[in-house]
Amino acid sequence: MARVRLFAAAADAAGTEELSLEASDLGSLLAALRARGDDRLAHVLDRSSFLVDGSRTSEPATPLAADALVDVMPPFAGG
Repeated sequence: MARVRLFAAAADAAGTEELSLEASDLGSLLAALRARGDDRLAHVLDRSSFLVDGSRTSEPATPLAADALVDVMPPFAGG
């Protein structure tokens, strides 16, 4: 299972900072996350950046290893 870490607004919208999901690629994982959440989570995911095992990607076809680490990074504000 892929380990998913959610930060800031993504964690708030999901109600957790970390979870595990079964998914073969980034697109499947994001679909599973959307199915678990509400419109607020979908809104945050639409604006987020993603790291898969430390590499930034937005490509839904990005494959996920069984032990993948996916970071969901929403836009951060501040200065």
